[in-house]
Amino acid sequence: MGKLPIGNHIRKLRFNHDEMTQQQLAEKAGVTRQTIVALEQGKYSPSLELAFRIALVFASPLEEVFFIENKEEFI
Repeated sequence: MGKLPIGNHIRKLRFNHDEMTQQQLAEKAGVTRQTIVALEQGKYSPSLELAFRIALVFASPLEEVFFIENKEEFI
């Protein structure tokens, strides 16, 4: 079974939260800016803990931040 392709709305959420920078999000989530860059570009899938931390920063449910792309292929 292949890896689930996880997408996210981080860039849009940052923009909608007073145009938060990648660095600001990184500091709030406790990671490096490079981690945020990799997440936004889809090059890195977060741990469950990091996914929840990012969702908490945006005060959004996890499903509004992260999603499975083409989930029909996996059902």
